[in-house]
Amino acid sequence: MPLFATASGSARTLTASRARLLPIFLLLVSLCACKGGGGEGEAQAKDGKDNKPEAIPVEVASAAHRPIAASYTGTAPLEARGESQVVAKTSGVALNVLVEEGQLVRAGQPLVRLDPDRPRLAVAQTEAQMRKLENNYRRSTQLAKQQMVSANDVDQIKYDLENMRAQHRLATLELSYTTVLAPISGVIASRSIKDGNFVQINTPIFRIVDTSQLEATLNVPERELATLKAGQPAVLAVDAMPGKTFVGKVDRVSPVVDSGSGTFRVVLAFVGGGVLQPGMFGRIKIDYDQRADALVVPRSALLDDENDPAVFAIRNGKAARVPVKLGYTDGAWAEIRTGLKPGDQVVTAGKVALREGSVVQVISLNGKAVAQAPAKTQPAAGKQ
Repeated sequence: MPLFATASGSARTLTASRARLLPIFLLLVSLCACKGGGGEGEAQAKDGKDNKPEAIPVEVASAAHRPIAASYTGTAPLEARGESQVVAKTSGVALNVLVEEGQLVRAGQPLVRLDPDRPRLAVAQTEAQMRKLENNYRRSTQLAKQQMVSANDVDQIKYDLENMRAQHRLATLELSYTTVLAPISGVIASRSIKDGNFVQINTPIFRIVDTSQLEATLNVPERELATLKAGQPAVLAVDAMPGKTFVGKVDRVSPVVDSGSGTFRVVLAFVGGGVLQPGMFGRIKIDYDQRADALVVPRSALLDDENDPAVFAIRNGKAARVPVKLGYTDGAWAEIRTGLKPGDQVVTAGKVALREGSVVQVISLNGKAVAQAPAKTQPAAGKQ
């Protein structure tokens, strides 16, 4: 009995201890369950955040009305309209060279004086012979009236007189050639003689370039034959003077198309005499039409497919590919005939990363930075 009683008391004691530990065990299980459930919820929230598409930063511009011109552009070197190689028309020693390289001269201005002694002697000799023959002709005509000289003798004397007069004029002309004159107005581009040099006849001694008007010649494709006309304005930019432009015009247009190249010649005229010089290489733009109120966008907004022109427009925060019909292009601008309306925003930078429906974030509008909304901060742990 005592043994049984002792065992029974121990059993009752163990049962009571388990009863007291059971609530503690259940509380620990509940806490673990709550912690595990919270972790799963956070994971799901994190997964949902990662699945949200990330916005692509882009720069945009608004379609707007502005004047635009239709133009043809090309490159060509400048050439002087007038140029002359000055040659000596007689031989002789150069006594005085009157001009230097780079000097501006006028047509008819003396350039060099050659030794005139020999031509002067020829003039004096032919003049003396001419005077003698004139006297002989006067006496022969008087004697012919008295029938003392035959008509044939009178004709011979008259012939000799006319021949001598021609020789006298030739000698006088040779004497005038001893002063070399400028055939055109312009600048002395080169000089090949000095004082004391012997100059041979027909030898080039100066080169004069007329820089008052310069020309540029373009070989234009035949498709532009109907659009380019004489008198149309042109703008020239030369590499030697970046940032400066010069105004000219189409001077003449060749109506003949070269069958080999399929091009025709267009000659443009520009005012020279200043900083523009022959030989400069320039880029030329010819405006042949203009629209005062065209809907335009930057050319950088156009996608690369030339056969199917399109832009990315911003619609409800997303990129939408919009086909457009192009008109004129003028520098950095492109005319939109159909597909857009004024105020539509088109992507100008960041197009490569876009697809139809891509979510975008506008960081610049018409060249100005767009302020971004500050990010929302998460509340600290334990705070409501």
